[in-house]
Amino acid sequence: MGKIFCLMGKSSSGKDTIYKELLSNEKLKLRRIVPYTTRPKRENETEGVEYHFVTREDKDRLLDEGKIIEIRTYETVHGPWDYFTVNDGKIDLNKGDYIMIGTIDAYEMLKEYFGIGVVLPIYIEVDDGTRLERALLREKQQEKPKYEEMCRRFLFDSKDFSKERLESAGIKEIFRNDSLVETVERVSEYIERSEVG
Repeated sequence: MGKIFCLMGKSSSGKDTIYKELLSNEKLKLRRIVPYTTRPKRENETEGVEYHFVTREDKDRLLDEGKIIEIRTYETVHGPWDYFTVNDGKIDLNKGDYIMIGTIDAYEMLKEYFGIGVVLPIYIEVDDGTRLERALLREKQQEKPKYEEMCRRFLFDSKDFSKERLESAGIKEIFRNDSLVETVERVSEYIERSEVG
């Protein structure tokens, strides 16, 4: 049976880039789990790649149909934004291993749904100064920058990914992202060991 690798980290920790690098590694043969969100699509995002962008009505319908595995709602300066994983028929652990980007809450709910030992955590860590610089640069590139939301998210991450939360969720695989190439290499090695084990 395959495994699901849940890639986590605070905003602007580099997890999106690491995720793309891992997916492109043919040796790992990872399949993507594309999460769903009700937040607006950013200019550099593509439907079905980073997320499935849906309306709140779509989310409510999926909830009513019992297809949502886990869901998180964030009260943003633009109103509530939902992020969730859907049992949309695209996850078949008999066909191989999967990777997705998530939060500690998502990891715990996925672990409860699929089972211990099936969902494995990968936590990416970067110092706050570097993260803030990256977040600001990314926001400046948007046609309509949302600096207030960027700040809210940055501050919320300190609570959402606190040392206590990591420990209580049993997350021990922590990869410091000082060098993208080295981090991708170390995470790839961890995945290869886990696939065999």
